[in-house]
Amino acid sequence: MKQWITEKFPALFFFTGFLAGAAALVRAAQDTASPAFPLPTVMIGIYLCWVLLEARITFRTARMQDTEDDHGTEILYGLSRFATVLAALYGPLPHTPPLPASGPLLLLLAGIALRLVSIRTLGTFYSHRVRTDAQHRIATSGPYRLLRHPAYAGMLLAHIGLVAYFLNPLSVALLLLLFVPAVIRRITVEEKVMSTVAGYRDFMASRKRLVPFLW
Repeated sequence: MKQWITEKFPALFFFTGFLAGAAALVRAAQDTASPAFPLPTVMIGIYLCWVLLEARITFRTARMQDTEDDHGTEILYGLSRFATVLAALYGPLPHTPPLPASGPLLLLLAGIALRLVSIRTLGTFYSHRVRTDAQHRIATSGPYRLLRHPAYAGMLLAHIGLVAYFLNPLSVALLLLLFVPAVIRRITVEEKVMSTVAGYRDFMASRKRLVPFLW
């Protein structure tokens, strides 16, 4: 049963999340009387495009053989993200006039860009599941020059932007009390696994995890 859940989770998570996001997009698109229109629709549309851009990795991960390295962090990470996004998108829609250069929109775009560049830098070594490969190499170029986990930094930055725009108490609570701890837990597990890869301990010693010069 556990193996079945692990194998099917990436695809189930993708389809369920995308359908829920698409429904939220339709809801926002119908709110044409709002002075904030069409920015809520744009924000959700950008988020869904991001989900589609990572779909190939999602389904590649689903085909990978499960290992004990992940310790369930893939599921915890995915569910906490799902809950946070749902709470943001299905709360009250924003009704304030959009700014020409919205801060939350810029955070969303910057986070997505950082994550996608980080994934591209890792190439085939990137996975949504914590694992190592016999040919694994340590990435030291691109955003990995400054951070150990720029893909997670981008993930958090993008969701801070999303939650900041679709602001409500539940989404903020889920972001801070569920999603961020899930990311930190995943980083802890991943670093323990990756410490067995040659050169990773030196890599860890020379870079912060998520925030340059801080942590």
